[in-house]
Amino acid sequence: MKCPKCTMDVRDDAKFCGSCGFTIVTAEPVLATPTQPIQPPPLQQAAPPPGGSFHFDSDGQGQGSGYSWRIEHQGAFALAVINLAPEQAISAEAGAMVSMSANVDLYSEMKGGVFGALKRAVGGESAFVSTFTAKGGPGEVTFAPGAPGDVAGIEMRGQSFAVQSSSYLAGDTSLTVDTKFGGAKSFFGGEGLFVLHVSGTGLLLVSSFGAIHRRVLRPGEQYVVDTGHLVAWEAHMQYQLRKASKSGYFRSFLSGEGMVAEFVGPGEILIQTRNLAAFAGLLKPFFPSQGSGGGFSFGS
Repeated sequence: MKCPKCTMDVRDDAKFCGSCGFTIVTAEPVLATPTQPIQPPPLQQAAPPPGGSFHFDSDGQGQGSGYSWRIEHQGAFALAVINLAPEQAISAEAGAMVSMSANVDLYSEMKGGVFGALKRAVGGESAFVSTFTAKGGPGEVTFAPGAPGDVAGIEMRGQSFAVQSSSYLAGDTSLTVDTKFGGAKSFFGGEGLFVLHVSGTGLLLVSSFGAIHRRVLRPGEQYVVDTGHLVAWEAHMQYQLRKASKSGYFRSFLSGEGMVAEFVGPGEILIQTRNLAAFAGLLKPFFPSQGSGGGFSFGS
C-alpha cells in the first residue's frame, strides 16, 4: 500500500512510513451483516368514509339543557329515561310517554296552529305534541315506541335531519319539528305525503323497529334502501323513489320488494333492521279473518 502522506510504497502491515515517519492508522475490519429480507410496502387501504353527522353517545346517556337522559334496556325493548331539572321541559310525540313523576305537568297543544296540526295528521302523526314540565322540583319522564325495537339519542348541533314520522319519539323543546311535503314520490313509496324535518341544537330521540344500522355515503356514492327500513337521513341529501328492480314492476313484485329510495352522497342514513309492515304481513295468517265470525273454532 502507499503512505497517505508521501505516497511512498510501504508494507501492508507497516505501522509508520519509513520515508516521512507518518503514523499509519489501519481501519478496523467491518463485519458483514446478514442480509435482511426486503419487506414489501404495506398495501394501501381505501380511505374510510368521513364520519357521520348523527352524533350518538356511545354509553347511551348524556346531558341536555336542564335535563339528563339515558337509554335503558337497549335492544328490542329500549326505554328512554329523562331526568328534568325544576321547571325544565321535554317534548314528545303524543302517546310516547310510559311513566312520569307525580309533579310532572303534561301539556298537549297543536303546534303550528290548525294548518300545522293538519299536516301532522296527514303525515301519519298525532295532531298534538306533548310537553312535559317538572313543577316545584326535579322530575322523571320515560318514553318508549309502540313497537319492539331500539331507541337512539342523537345530540344535534345546529343540524337538520329528515325523520320518518313513525321514528320520531321525543326531543329538546328548542328543536324545530316541521312536517314538510315530500312530493307525490313519497306517497307512491308508501310513506305518506309528508316527512318530518327536525332542525336545531339539542337532544333528538328516534326509535326503530329492530336495531339501527348507520350508513355513511361518500360524495357521489349511490345507495338504495327499502322505504320500510328508513329511520332518518341528513336533510340535504338527494334521493329518488323507484321500483326495486330496474327490469320492470313485475320483477320487483316477484322479488317481494316494492319501492326503494336511492340516495346520493355525501351524507349519512339511519336504517332499521326490520320492516314493521312486512312483520305485520307475516302475522296476518295467524289471525282469524273478519268473515269467520270472530274467535277460534274448537271441535266438539
